[in-house]
Amino acid sequence: MKSDVEELMPRLLPVEFGAAAEDLDPNGPPRNPREYLRQVQLEASLCPEVVVAQIDPKKLKKKQTINASVAGCHAAPEGFSPSLSWQQRQVGNFSDVRQSITKNRNHWSSHSLDDNVLMPTLTDEEGWKRFCLGESVYLGSSSSNTDDEAEPALDYTKVGFPPFLTIVSRLNQSTVLMVMEVLIGWFEEHEFAPQLGRWLYALLACLEKPLLPEAHSSIRQLARRCAQLRSTLESNRDEKLPALNLLICLVARYFEQNDLVDQPE
Repeated sequence: MKSDVEELMPRLLPVEFGAAAEDLDPNGPPRNPREYLRQVQLEASLCPEVVVAQIDPKKLKKKQTINASVAGCHAAPEGFSPSLSWQQRQVGNFSDVRQSITKNRNHWSSHSLDDNVLMPTLTDEEGWKRFCLGESVYLGSSSSNTDDEAEPALDYTKVGFPPFLTIVSRLNQSTVLMVMEVLIGWFEEHEFAPQLGRWLYALLACLEKPLLPEAHSSIRQLARRCAQLRSTLESNRDEKLPALNLLICLVARYFEQNDLVDQPE
């Protein structure tokens, strides 16, 4: 008896099987084109009419759409904007760093990591926050300004693992972009920390051009957050100002987001 699908949908390749269909072994390899087509028909008849995909909503919670905002940055308060020569120098230094990472990636990635370096899995967002920022910053249990001299026996689980070349050279582009999005998302709700600045600089140095849409959106979000935080600083001698200016400079000038450029005073 013909199925409903066979009744409603005309055959594009009508094939007459006749008595030969009774000798067909559905578990064995087809012996000729007709047997192959018959096996395809039998497999199709076993497929359910409605299939429900098993989707983990947690993975889609923050990544359902990509909003490439074109909004600009807060203008730098008077006396807070870096000079043009400073910006050009930072872009030159950053370019040299990127070339060095590209040239020596295979060398550094071949080095073994220390026993205490346990890199999180790709999907472990909270693990990456702890890994990069350290428990002190991530949990907010102490000041974000961690000083190596204040901790003789340095515990990287508390102060965060620096972006050593042996670590960042192991990150492919998917991981670079994922970690960057995670850290920028954290930055949207917290104050700037030195550990955050080091990792964002390193991840930008590993980010390949031309930019993917996700990367384009993320780095613009980063520059806007830095500009917003800069606008709240009370003094141009604040220790966070150079780092904020540097990140804005790299996003705007190196990655050519020209509408975000700081105009020299």
